Amino acid sequence: MDTVVKPASLVSTAGSNSLYAVYILWLRQIKRYFRSRSRIIGSLGQPILFLVALGFGLSSVFSSSGNGNYIQFLAPGIVAMSILFTAIFSGIEIIWDRQFGFLKETLVAPVSRFNIMFGRTLGGATVAIFQGILVLVISMAIGFRPDIADILPGLVFMALIALVFTALGTAIASTLEDMQGFQLIMNFVVMPVFFLSGALFPLDTAPPVLKWIAAFNPLAYGVDGLRSAFIHHSLYGAFTDGLVLALIALVFMALGAWFFSRIRA
Repeated sequence: MDTVVKPASLVSTAGSNSLYAVYILWLRQIKRYFRSRSRIIGSLGQPILFLVALGFGLSSVFSSSGNGNYIQFLAPGIVAMSILFTAIFSGIEIIWDRQFGFLKETLVAPVSRFNIMFGRTLGGATVAIFQGILVLVISMAIGFRPDIADILPGLVFMALIALVFTALGTAIASTLEDMQGFQLIMNFVVMPVFFLSGALFPLDTAPPVLKWIAAFNPLAYGVDGLRSAFIHHSLYGAFTDGLVLALIALVFMALGAWFFSRIRA
């Protein structure tokens, strides 16, 4: 049973302080994450598999082609992947809360639906950042070596990626009522976004058609931004990466707010 936050407490405080309502909904997401050790451990399986199997398996091929250390190249992409998966699938909690009645009681609170959506999205993005940090630490344990001074700008790009895809997950989940449909749609969206982002291969040597597709892929700018921060290699430039991600985050937040405002719990 979810006992992290009571709808009654949200109602009693939200009317006088909307920021407090955002904080409560953010805190609920954080507590749910840290209370589920199986969720934390299970979500690390795929990133570790990619880091070990691809990082070491293709290292000699990558270095022999003159591209350097593959672990150094791959790790930012896998960090972005872990954030992508955690962020976008956080939207399923909206469907879960709708089925168990929590969402209905939240929506009747005297607080704007934008604040409710923003609190949930901020919480989901924070969880995704935590997950990205865990994968970053694991990457460093197996050979990834960013400079300490590069961690802070890397965290900025991690936060932007998390906001973009948490907002997207919220927007999509707000239009659906069953978890199976959400999972199918997310798998249809997530895998092309990941594989066509340049996370596993360098875009600067990719065929023109892949470069063209990547230019419309938000995650490509996130991966490129992380590489710019951590290994000082960038295709688009750190400023462009940050600007594009920030603009997309605003667009997706607006879409998420609009779709969330139309929910009939």
